[in-house]
Amino acid sequence: MTRNNLLSEKLNYTGASHTPTHLHFCTYNTEILEYHQGASIKEFSPFIRPDAINWVQIHGLQNTEIVQEVCDFFHIDFLTTQDILNAEHLTKIEEHDTYNVVILKQLSVDEENTYTPQQLCIVQGSNFVLTFMEHDSDFFNEIHTALKNNTLKIRNRQSDFLLSVMLNSVMASFMSIISRMEDQLEDMEESLLSPETRSGLALEDIQPYRKDARLIKKCILPLKEQYVKLLRAENLLIHKVNRAFYNDVNDHLQFVLQTIEICRETLSSLVDLYISNNDLRMNDIMKRLTIVSTIFIPLTFLVGVWGMNYKWMPELDWRYGYLFAWIIMAVIGIIVYLYFRKKKWY
Repeated sequence: MTRNNLLSEKLNYTGASHTPTHLHFCTYNTEILEYHQGASIKEFSPFIRPDAINWVQIHGLQNTEIVQEVCDFFHIDFLTTQDILNAEHLTKIEEHDTYNVVILKQLSVDEENTYTPQQLCIVQGSNFVLTFMEHDSDFFNEIHTALKNNTLKIRNRQSDFLLSVMLNSVMASFMSIISRMEDQLEDMEESLLSPETRSGLALEDIQPYRKDARLIKKCILPLKEQYVKLLRAENLLIHKVNRAFYNDVNDHLQFVLQTIEICRETLSSLVDLYISNNDLRMNDIMKRLTIVSTIFIPLTFLVGVWGMNYKWMPELDWRYGYLFAWIIMAVIGIIVYLYFRKKKWY
């Protein structure tokens, strides 16, 4: 039974991850770029600078006390902290006076190409960004590389630019996944249309793609309505100069949504095509059986006639009657077969 979290002051992590809670800290501006690791926000407090962007990555949410310490240090309210620890929380974007909250799902891929959803929470303030992830992940490695190389002068920009880069990374991940699925579905469609390979595909080959498509849609679709809140944010945390980058994220989001819809339609077409191929194969089998039966109908008639118990049947006493019967049946069978070939029924 789900409990009412508004009636409890205790924080609980609702996910299944057993990753120990640990922190990675990065602070940067135009002049400096520093990295630190630790188990508590207290270890990083001497390095937090008001004139720099302070990025704290929290991996593993088991230790709720550490998570609460981080949130309390940056003055994140209790309800938001509860939402961060709720691994099944719905996708949402929330605007506060001093920070913005983004809770969404991202997908990780294992060696067997199985997709696993993981909750990603981002809290953006004027000079800080907090990211909460359930597992260890190298998801933000590209951003760290960009910080080291100062790509697009990222170290000269505000925290809202870092948030847009993170959201773009999420969209890029979905774009990669959905584009790969689209290519695989197109290959499968070509295989089903090819007479040489259509028999090698089964319905079981299509079903995993339907499952993955549902999972991707479940992760990305709620973001469609929520993302508008960032585009129309009225607080001062989203600067006008960076609006273009948020519009770019929105373009990528629309691409993913359109592509997942195309994949859904392709999957429906593949199922219909598979059923149609099965019907064609069954019709072909029935046609062959019908032709064989039709060839044997006159032969069965002759055998039935010669099997009647009449006393006087001249051909039964004829010396060449047996051979004659075989010749007649063979000629009739060949004539029927050639007739079918001429009519292109076979």
